[in-house]
Amino acid sequence: MSEETFSANARPAETFDEVEDALLSRWPETKLEPSLDRIEAFLELLGEPQRSFRAVHLTGTNGKTSTSRMVETLLRALDLRTGRFTSPHLEKMSERITIDGEPLDDEAFVRAFNDVAPYTHLVDAEQDHPLSFFETIVGMAYAAFADAPVDVAVVEVGMGGSWDATNVIDADVAVVLPIAVDHAKYLGEDPATIAVEKAGIIKPGSVAVLAEQTPEVAAVLLERATEVGATIAREGIEFGVVSRTPAVGGQVVTLRGLRGTYEDVFLPLYGAHQAQNAAVALAAVEAFGSGELDDDLVRAAFAEVTSPGRLEIVRRSPTILLDAAHNPHGAEALAAALDDSFSFSPLVGVMGVMEDKDAEGLLAVLEPHLAQLVCTQNSTPRSMSAAALGRVAAEVFGEDRVSVVPDLAEAIDRAATLAEAGEAIDVSIGAGAVLVTGSVVTVGEARSLLTRGRR
Repeated sequence: MSEETFSANARPAETFDEVEDALLSRWPETKLEPSLDRIEAFLELLGEPQRSFRAVHLTGTNGKTSTSRMVETLLRALDLRTGRFTSPHLEKMSERITIDGEPLDDEAFVRAFNDVAPYTHLVDAEQDHPLSFFETIVGMAYAAFADAPVDVAVVEVGMGGSWDATNVIDADVAVVLPIAVDHAKYLGEDPATIAVEKAGIIKPGSVAVLAEQTPEVAAVLLERATEVGATIAREGIEFGVVSRTPAVGGQVVTLRGLRGTYEDVFLPLYGAHQAQNAAVALAAVEAFGSGELDDDLVRAAFAEVTSPGRLEIVRRSPTILLDAAHNPHGAEALAAALDDSFSFSPLVGVMGVMEDKDAEGLLAVLEPHLAQLVCTQNSTPRSMSAAALGRVAAEVFGEDRVSVVPDLAEAIDRAATLAEAGEAIDVSIGAGAVLVTGSVVTVGEARSLLTRGRR
């Protein structure tokens, strides 16, 4: 059912598919018009739901979803009722709106849409541009959080900061994860320029929890925090990772927070970047200041953390890992984690990227770690074709190490065969494995194939 049909019929949606179709008929997430006018008008009609709960707001180039999941888990351990808004989703649109650690089920997602749908048309009629998909689902999330009601919302920006639709909240804590170049078409060509946009989530009187940044980015963030009178907490100065040791199923870390040091914390995620995310999440919850965090609570909470699609093992024989790295900065963290925590040989890559991403940069970072690469594509119109990716990959890897398989399921099968063949040739050098990467969408579609059966 199209948005136009819904408007004309003026009847509530009945199924998840109807809601998904209505939302997707609106401006896509990638079409931006820098203004908060539409979302502000929308939320005013909804009764300003975003003012009914406290919030932790997160921005940055990579690590937002993993860190937001850690923040949420720690807050829930303090007996707070939480809402979490994240984007993009991995497998299903309703993952974007989570209450008490669980995504809305289909019935609740339909109800959340129907609660706000009549007001979307009022905003559309009054504004120069209609509400976008992203603005509409932000309104749904904030209304659902108010209705629950939640004590605190953990909110991940969609893109940027200042003009992101989520930025109508005045969060108690603003978290800025490492900033690098991504979405250059929209945000700028260098990290310092991008930092100006992302710094917009730091509000007067808030606490700005800043992950380690390059000097030029740090200067921008500190200037913004000083300008608005925010308290500053910096990784490596006020908090940070004291030590980390790779372990079976993840790593053991010691974290120095704002209020204490927490030793021997098991984190069931791989890579130094996830240890840093954990330190940021801990500092954010300490800065939020609702309840005491003791050693046992912190250990128990972190032991429960999951982050699907982030160096996630979903199959064995051969091992298949999923990682949603989609820019060179994310690929560098992935590559370091591969060296740190795994000894696969051969490791065969399956990659599908979006047309607007730095495919060559991704490939260059991962080339030393992959014996072979299978180029594929996901199901969205924004996906770079497997053939086009293959041409770029051949320049980086050499033609003899690259194959092109447009169908994702067949690409994974091809990679698994290559991994198993390599293992059979020389078992002394370690087990073969497959890494699926390049895009959140590609990884989400692979996860659905591998964990729920082919559709």
